[in-house]
Amino acid sequence: MRPQKVQDKDIMMSLVKTFRSKGYDGASLADLAESTGLKKASLYHRFPKGKEEMATAVLKDIDEWVEEHIVKALMNENKTPIERLINGLDQIRTSYDGGKESCIFRALSLGQSLELFDVHIKNGMNKWITVFKNVGISFGLSDADALKQAMNTLIKIQGSLIVTKGLNDLSIFETTLKEIEDSYLKQ
Repeated sequence: MRPQKVQDKDIMMSLVKTFRSKGYDGASLADLAESTGLKKASLYHRFPKGKEEMATAVLKDIDEWVEEHIVKALMNENKTPIERLINGLDQIRTSYDGGKESCIFRALSLGQSLELFDVHIKNGMNKWITVFKNVGISFGLSDADALKQAMNTLIKIQGSLIVTKGLNDLSIFETTLKEIEDSYLKQ
């Protein structure tokens, strides 16, 4: 068996980038092949079910990264609530490259892809809400207030990514992360 010329990790990074920038409907097989450096046939060999399987693999890959980096940082009981929050927000900053990258949930929730990935998107968003609710509780908020704070946090992050892209101003994302930090610290 010949060694792979393009590594799975590199393929996944390329697919993520393409789906983030073009969305599911906008990303053609030619775009996906070009971004990965593979021919369409090689891409189909790795993903026999086509573009839907590629997007599902992207969602799984991102979910694993979020779990390993963001969730672990926010749920680390060996750290103070402040340290957990700051570490988690730093991981979010890394995940979105300081606001340069779009959210995969946004990219895959437009057009026909919402029906295809509805469960993945809901589960992903609920995961974020759950971990930020836990952070709120660790800051002394009631369950109801922690849930409200978590929902507002998710809305702020997602909204700031859209506005950051629309205005081409990375400071919006950074300012929003600071506002989120401050909103928890004032509890």
